[in-house]
Formats: sequence, structure tokens, C-alpha cells
Amino acid sequence: MPLKLDLRPHEKIFLGGAVLVNGDSRCQLAVLNDVPVLREKDILKESDADTPCKRIYLAVQMMYMDTPNMARYHQFYWDEVKAVIQAAPSTVEFIGKVSNYVLDGQYYQALKVARELIRYEQELVSNARKSA
Repeated sequence: MPLKLDLRPHEKIFLGGAVLVNGDSRCQLAVLNDVPVLREKDILKESDADTPCKRIYLAVQMMYMDTPNMARYHQFYWDEVKAVIQAAPSTVEFIGKVSNYVLDGQYYQALKVARELIRYEQELVSNARKSA
């Protein structure tokens, strides 16, 4: 089943190793084979990975986008996971889900759960600030 993408004017997407930019009008694309696809809004820049859970997201994103360097990103991912679980054991449910997807090679699904992990991290930080 093809993946259908509706792109806004000037929207960027990452598609199988290439960055594509839409023109001046809306556009619809159908991706017929299995390749990594990320919309611009879902791409986390390294400079924006300023929290431990965002670094986990970044590691998974890079596994998805840059398969030749997979081993490096896996090592980075597992190091970040250990640190987050030690600092915030309540994250283990989210991290378990992300990790299962990573181990199965389902990186897009892992990214979806990693976004939930980032939201949870923000809640934890917000609650800690309120308590202080």
C-alpha cells in the first residue's frame, strides 16, 4: 500500500537519503516502496537535541536516516537510554516501547513513541519546577 504525502508549499521532506523541497503550490506524492520518509516538522536538528529524551529521539532518527552508521547510533542510543532510566525510572515504559521497535528495525514507529517520551520528559521537568 503506497504512502500518500500531501505537501504544503515549500515543505521539505527527507526521502530515502534525499531532501526534497516542494514548490509554490500544494502537492501530493505517493511513495510506492519501503524507504525512510520524514517530514521537516518531524526532523530534530542536533543543535535542538538539548534534553536526554530528545537525544534518544535524535539517535533513533539517525538510525532511520543514516543506516551506514547504524552501529554508532545504536551505541549512542543505548548510552542515553541507561542515563535516562537511571535519572527518571518512570520513563521505562516509554523507553521499553522505543527499544522494542529499535530492536525490530521499526524506526519510524520508534520515533512516534519517542515523541511521547519527549512530552513525558517535559511533564516531569514542569512538575519538578512547580515542586521546587
